[in-house]
Amino acid sequence: MPIRCEIVSQDRTVFEGDVDIVVIPGTDGEMGILPNHAPLLSTIRIGIVKVRQGGEEQDFTITGGLVEVQPTIVTILADAAENVEEIDIARAEEAKRRAEQRLAEGLPAGTDAYLAAEAALHRSTLRLEMAQRLRRSPRQGKLPPQGSSE
Repeated sequence: MPIRCEIVSQDRTVFEGDVDIVVIPGTDGEMGILPNHAPLLSTIRIGIVKVRQGGEEQDFTITGGLVEVQPTIVTILADAAENVEEIDIARAEEAKRRAEQRLAEGLPAGTDAYLAAEAALHRSTLRLEMAQRLRRSPRQGKLPPQGSSE
């Protein structure tokens, strides 16, 4: 019996489907959500959301937000979310460069401009790292089975 998963960012639905497990970067650590999970409401931190459907796994970068878990549905309301397979590496590299440049200009720590540049740097770094680490080449197709050393 699967659990419904919805990942919604501010501007679109990023993922919607029935899955076997959802792994979420909670503020107190990683949470694995299975069907019939107890109701839960939690904040989530910047990181990766993983959804597994049968033998297929999809990864999504997420930059914080909220998760609501019910026994039959997981709803993730993300500040920003993106499927790792859809990350535009050139755009992420440019965003990282701009954020680093703004921080190097000596913005006063703690100001809105500094915090915005710092958040942009974290987002772009996460996107780049995950795209490089988790993307599958067209030749590979499926991920190796859980527990595999491939």
